[in-house]
Amino acid sequence: MNDKTEEEKSKLAGSLLIIGGHEDKVGECVILRRFIEMAGGRDSRIVVVATAAEQPRVVGNEYRDLFSSLGVAAVAIMAATDREMANQRDQYEVIRQATGLFFTGGDQLRLTSILGGSAVDAAIRAAFTQGAVIAGTSAGAAIMSDTMIVSGDANDTPKKSSLIMAQGMGFLSEGVVDQHFAQRGRINRLLEAVAQNPHVLGIGIDEDTALVVGPDRFCQVIGSQTVTIIDGKNIIYSNISESNRYQPLAISNVLLHILPAGFGFDLNLRLPVQLAAK
Repeated sequence: MNDKTEEEKSKLAGSLLIIGGHEDKVGECVILRRFIEMAGGRDSRIVVVATAAEQPRVVGNEYRDLFSSLGVAAVAIMAATDREMANQRDQYEVIRQATGLFFTGGDQLRLTSILGGSAVDAAIRAAFTQGAVIAGTSAGAAIMSDTMIVSGDANDTPKKSSLIMAQGMGFLSEGVVDQHFAQRGRINRLLEAVAQNPHVLGIGIDEDTALVVGPDRFCQVIGSQTVTIIDGKNIIYSNISESNRYQPLAISNVLLHILPAGFGFDLNLRLPVQLAAK
């Protein structure tokens, strides 16, 4: 039974496309084409949010050209580099009326610190509640959840000191996202995040792979690699609260799902689904 409030349901009016980074841009472009399809096909109105990038205008132009080459006529760029630009209302209507918003990679803290609470942020949320699809790759994927992973040493034994988290943009509730997952060996830091709050699902997304999340919180995996989901709800023991910053993490009875394309996942029921069999 879904007991979310009407306010929470309205927050989930749009769909999400959460990409693990390095999505295919020269071949079949499965993930990018799916985004265009979700946003309305050739009639979609796409805004590329490039704030996370070190060179937002350059990255924004690259994605604009790419989406145009895939058949989208209306592609705009939002490349705010500071709070003053993010509060200029000249782009408000363009963003609010978008059917698809695409967050590029870069630094996730740039996104939240520059856009959070701004006029641009308000426009993005208005578009989402009206049904727009929000996609994000790499850093753009990290900001999807209420709490996001900022950094962490993936090569170290999991411990408190190796993980830094901050407030995300909150499009995805009850989950935390990590990207470039298998390629950068990030399972340790996702386990740390889940140990801190076992109610939250850990979602690790490989490169050239994406998780499509519908308003009903049913997900589908697309792309060439896998999505790893860590469910800590039934953890029996964890030392995360008693250990010091440098003591190794102890954790037991964690449920792990590894899902390639052809599988889905129900975030409400916390259950994987084999879509081909369904």
